Amino acid sequence: MKDSIDFGSMEIPKLFRKLLIPTVLGMVFSAVFVITDGIFVGQGIGSDALAAVNITAPLFLISTGIGLMFGVGASVVASIHLSQGKLKTARINVTQAVVISSLFLAVLWGVVCLFAPQVAVWLGSSERLLPLAVEYMYWFLPFLVFSALLSSGMFFVRLDGSPNYAMLCNAIPAVVNILLDYVFIFILKWGMMGAALATSLGYILGAGMIVVYLSRRRNVIHFCRVKLSKKSMRLTWRNVKYMCHLGVSTFLCEAAIACMMFAGNYVFIHYLGEDGVAAFSIACYFFPIIFMVYNAIGQSAQPILSYNFGAGDTMRVRSAFRLALGTAVTCGLVFFALTALFNHQIVAMFIDRSYPAYDIA
Repeated sequence: MKDSIDFGSMEIPKLFRKLLIPTVLGMVFSAVFVITDGIFVGQGIGSDALAAVNITAPLFLISTGIGLMFGVGASVVASIHLSQGKLKTARINVTQAVVISSLFLAVLWGVVCLFAPQVAVWLGSSERLLPLAVEYMYWFLPFLVFSALLSSGMFFVRLDGSPNYAMLCNAIPAVVNILLDYVFIFILKWGMMGAALATSLGYILGAGMIVVYLSRRRNVIHFCRVKLSKKSMRLTWRNVKYMCHLGVSTFLCEAAIACMMFAGNYVFIHYLGEDGVAAFSIACYFFPIIFMVYNAIGQSAQPILSYNFGAGDTMRVRSAFRLALGTAVTCGLVFFALTALFNHQIVAMFIDRSYPAYDIA
């Protein structure tokens, strides 16, 4: 699945296109992951279920942010090492990022699961939504570590020169998620548990594909054995801090969206009740399409920028930056026009017009 990509010599527009097209498609499939849940939950369970899922959404964003932080940080460091011919060091950085982030998230979400009802209330759940939100959390939170691994792992796969495989890591789980959502919600009538389980199984599949790829020693970027000596642990801690420093801006972007959703849930449930939160959730479900396209533009430009920065080629760095910025502005104008012209059709995808939340949305 490896593509013919040379970050140091290929023409910037051609290189950017080879990375951007599969990355955008992968991000769109990733957005389908989120949106499909919204459509099936809204149409198959109801607007209260849609609101309950939105109550828990900030937790998903925090997990994704942590995954992206490690993915961006480690891929920047690894790409600089690759441009300098330090292959083993690049592999060590990737291995450290995957292991440390996975262990941290497994502990974090395990603890949150123990206090799921309290966390749901703190996130703004009403008594009416609480049982739905807690049920969703129990079947979703333990598997968020796989979501983060999928988010970070795609950076490493693209850095290894396989953007098409990275796209498949999103596309295949998204298709599986759609099928499982239909089976679990409409056929088996599993409700919130079915919606959460379908998404979780999709993330497990995607993360598994990442692990399989990074386990192949014929790839330039692959897992390697990390020593457990005191000196090695000190170096690991130093590297992890540096990765987090480089990737923290990405985490802060996700955290800002999580805070927006957190505040929005509180405001809407206070002034408009559960129907207000359901209406707000539709906007939050649709937003990932727009955000993930921008994310794809950034992720496509990142290995080009990092590699050529490490190689000292400032002209290629400037050229890639200008191209990415122009692409982002153009996409912004297109999305603004689409949301203004087709707002009713977008809302109708999620809930029936008979729900009070429809008019609010």
